[in-house]
Amino acid sequence: MSQIQGLLKPHGLLLLGAMRISGEDRVPDVAESRPARQLLLIGNGGSSFWQVFRHSPEFCEGLADPLDRWSKRVGETLATELGGRAIFPFDGPPYLPFLSWARKTGQVLASPVSMFIHAKFGLWHAYRFALAFSEQQDDFPAEAEFKSPCLGCKDQPCLEACPVNAFTSNVYRVDQCMNYLLNDTGTSCRRQGCEARRACPVAREFTYLLPHAKFHMDAFVKSHH
Repeated sequence: MSQIQGLLKPHGLLLLGAMRISGEDRVPDVAESRPARQLLLIGNGGSSFWQVFRHSPEFCEGLADPLDRWSKRVGETLATELGGRAIFPFDGPPYLPFLSWARKTGQVLASPVSMFIHAKFGLWHAYRFALAFSEQQDDFPAEAEFKSPCLGCKDQPCLEACPVNAFTSNVYRVDQCMNYLLNDTGTSCRRQGCEARRACPVAREFTYLLPHAKFHMDAFVKSHH
């Protein structure tokens, strides 16, 4: 584990969960005649990767999808060094079930705002890629379980904070959200990131930096426009 963590650290990336693979998980083979047996989910906790990414060639050259291209370069380089295979959530369609894999690690649970809440990073995390291996890696913790902090959160400020009530009964009304974002580019959601997400009291120390949050919100709006 220390080797992988050491390789991730210069990129500001973290191991967000590990799982043993079974037949129904739809994980691609590592290579021909080398089925995948273990999967590591790699990503950011808070803005851990932001300063590295914002100085990268992908960010600076001004072309489309800079974060996906950065993730592809970093993920494939790491996979080569470690003898595994890099798998990406944006390759598709068809898209691979990253959220099902994330749930299987035991490190995340559902939240009222249709985002997974992580055992350490709350709502402030994201998966950039997975690394698949044909053999079990050493010293990785077994799949864990934790009690959702949402269960004891009586006020659920995340739901109250949404200016257009886009979250209700665990349903995300994406059209309602998008209309609001498109009609007023000066809203707090557009400038600072989703208000519902920012209202969550869990893991506030990992709240995304404002430029990081705005980058994601701009990409989200562009993808639906």
